[in-house]
Amino acid sequence: MKRKLSYRDKLLELANIYDVREIKDYVKSKKNLTVGQIELILRKNKIIIPKDYKSNFIKDNFIKPYTKAKSDLAEFKEETIKDKNRLIRRAENFKHDTSRKLNDIVKSIWKTIGIAGMNFLNILPKLGKTVYLFLGNIFTDVFNGIYNQQLDPKKAKNLIVGIVTVVVITTIAFSGKNYFDSIEAGKIVEIKQPEIKKEAKKPEVKKELKKPEVKKEVKKPEVKKREAKKEVKQKLETKKQDVSEVILPNLNLKTETVLNLFKDVKYDLGEVRSQKLVKPIYFTQFPKDLDALQSTKLKKETFIKIVLPLIVAENEKILADRKKIKILSDKKYTTDLEKQWIRQKLLEYKVKKGDLNELLIRIDVIPTSIALAQAAKESGWGTSRFALEGNAIFGQWTWSGQGIAPLDRDSNKKHKILKFPILRASVKAYQNNLNTHKSYTKFREKRSILRGKNKKIVGLELTDTLNNYAQTGSEYTEILNQIIKQNRLTDFEPVRLVNSVKMIELSS
Repeated sequence: MKRKLSYRDKLLELANIYDVREIKDYVKSKKNLTVGQIELILRKNKIIIPKDYKSNFIKDNFIKPYTKAKSDLAEFKEETIKDKNRLIRRAENFKHDTSRKLNDIVKSIWKTIGIAGMNFLNILPKLGKTVYLFLGNIFTDVFNGIYNQQLDPKKAKNLIVGIVTVVVITTIAFSGKNYFDSIEAGKIVEIKQPEIKKEAKKPEVKKELKKPEVKKEVKKPEVKKREAKKEVKQKLETKKQDVSEVILPNLNLKTETVLNLFKDVKYDLGEVRSQKLVKPIYFTQFPKDLDALQSTKLKKETFIKIVLPLIVAENEKILADRKKIKILSDKKYTTDLEKQWIRQKLLEYKVKKGDLNELLIRIDVIPTSIALAQAAKESGWGTSRFALEGNAIFGQWTWSGQGIAPLDRDSNKKHKILKFPILRASVKAYQNNLNTHKSYTKFREKRSILRGKNKKIVGLELTDTLNNYAQTGSEYTEILNQIIKQNRLTDFEPVRLVNSVKMIELSS
């Protein structure tokens, strides 16, 4: 991109064109001429300065530098927070690695001691043989002495009793050792048996895995897509009451196919509004031809059907974390795994000094009506370039480079729209943004007040706190209110997933 020249640079370029030596000499001598001095020299040389050279002095010298400094400061703060989080993670990893290494050292020392003990036990047979020979020689000498009447019978009797006692004790010790060795040998045999079974099963697994590979080589890409779509339909059948999560892959489904899938599973927004239940069907991306629908009503309904399960699923996940934190905060003693989980949540929600009260304020649901309205506004009901190319449905900004550059972006701005691999990741990042960023402190405070008063968390009562989400401010919040009211999005606020655990906090 060509750099925009300032008024001073344009004057210097004009001096170069007309070969004004006085100005050139000043530039070569690295002397800074003011704009007024350059204008005076040009007028002396009878050079006319074009009127379009002049620009807004205040804008160029005050507003633009201030805007740039502000964006640089925001970027610096973001990078500082990231660096801090990295250091914390590194410290925790170092702690865990150190404890693991210490455990390994203790295990190795214990193993070495065991090996030394086993080596000592291996010496016992040789020691027994030596003792046997020694005792045999003593017995031979004793009996020979008694027979030849060279020893006192009483002393010989005492000596024989002592030797017999030693032999009995030694025999008991060796028999006990042999008994325990036999038990350990039995255990080793029992442990080794399953390994033989596992080895016998391996060829069967290989045979089963080879079959699909042969089929894949024969099949054409079109046949693969058809079969994948058939599998999706089979997964979405609702004859059984038990419904599991269904994640639809990136098949580049057309809008017509999506609508047919909704008919097959009887996914109707009217029933969702009345029953307050939605099926856990998760699309990874929008249909590319969603904007081709002639009916605006049908386009909006399709958008809501795709986004609604994603928002409800993330809200229920947040409520589960919130419930767990309440339980752990009431416990007198917590395990290492529980402490680690709490530390992870403190980092995720950017809470300092382990403040669990602040964590509870941040870990809370985003009203479904607000999430749907903002998604519709920022993504053009799922038809915008950012939504189709990067699954970005909430228009979040980034300066890290991992995003899509807006076409109408000012030359002095460097922000991009954050992109995501799947739609659900965009929903999660949006909810985390509202629950952590300082711009939405009022939103979290008002929501916490409603919690404290045991009132319903209604979207229309919180939209006025989101004026910092867009540059238009209060105008943006009015648009959100219109979208919520016109499309009856408040009907979806008590909605939960089918077969999900009923939580009191979801409706209170």
